Amino acid sequence: MKELRFTHGRTLICGILNITPDSFSDGGKWDSTEATVARAVEMEAQGADMLDIGGESSRPGSAPVTLEEEKKRVIPVLKALAGRLKIPISVDTCKPDLAIMAVKAGADLINDITGFTSPYMIVAAASTGAGAIVMHMRGEPRTMQAAPVYKDVVAEVKAFLAGKAAELARAGVKRIILDPGIGFGKTPEHNLALIARLGELRALGYPVLLGVSRKKFIGVLAGGEPAERLSGTIAACVAGAANGADIIRVHDVLECRRAMLVADAIRAAAK
Repeated sequence: MKELRFTHGRTLICGILNITPDSFSDGGKWDSTEATVARAVEMEAQGADMLDIGGESSRPGSAPVTLEEEKKRVIPVLKALAGRLKIPISVDTCKPDLAIMAVKAGADLINDITGFTSPYMIVAAASTGAGAIVMHMRGEPRTMQAAPVYKDVVAEVKAFLAGKAAELARAGVKRIILDPGIGFGKTPEHNLALIARLGELRALGYPVLLGVSRKKFIGVLAGGEPAERLSGTIAACVAGAANGADIIRVHDVLECRRAMLVADAIRAAAK
C-alpha cells in the first residue's frame, strides 16, 4: 500500500473527488469513470499528496445510497486508477463491505465520516491493513445540522477522536489520521473554535486532517455560493495549518497547493 509522506513544515494536500450526483459543491461533475480518472491524474499533477474518493454524498440533509449503487460508482474508478497514481487514495465510505472491496481494488486508506463507530468498520480497516481517517460527526448527514449543542466542542471532539484512535490501535490499525469534522453537526462558531484550537487535537499524537473546502461557514462569514468560496477556503486552510493541521482536504488542489507553499515558507522562517 502507498504511504503518505509527511515532511516537517510541509502541509499535505488531499484532493476531493466526489463521484456523486448530489454533493454540495461538485455533485455530478465527474459523471463517468473516464472523467473521474482524468481528474484524479490532473490533481496529482497539480500537487495533491493524496486523493479522497467517495460515492455517497454527506452534505447536510443528504440521504444514504445502497451498497450496490456506491459500489457501482467507486469500484470501477479505483480499478481504473490502479498503477496510474504514485499517491495514496482514501475511500470515503461508512459501509464495511464497500470499504473492504475498495481496499482490494486499490484504496490505501478508509475515510469514515461516522468515525468508526461501527465495530465492523474497525474490522474492515484492521483486516485489510488500510489506514484509517477518523472523523467526528454529531448525528447523521440528514439531521446533523439540526441545532447541534456542545458544552465544549473542542474537548468533546478530542475525547471522541482519542477514544476511537485507541480502539483502532488496539485492533491493529497502524496508520491513523484524525479529522474534527468541520461542518458535520457543528455551527459556524463550533467550526471556528475547532480550527483555532487544532493544536489540542494534534497533541493526541496523530496527524490531523482538516476539511474546510467551500463549506457553509465560509459562506456565512464571507458570502458566496460554494464555487465562490475559494478565497475563504484558502484563509481557513492557512489558519488551520498554522494551528496544527497536517493535511488539508480541498477541491481546488492547484490554488491551495500554491497558497500553502507560501504559508509553509513563512511559518518555517519564523522558527
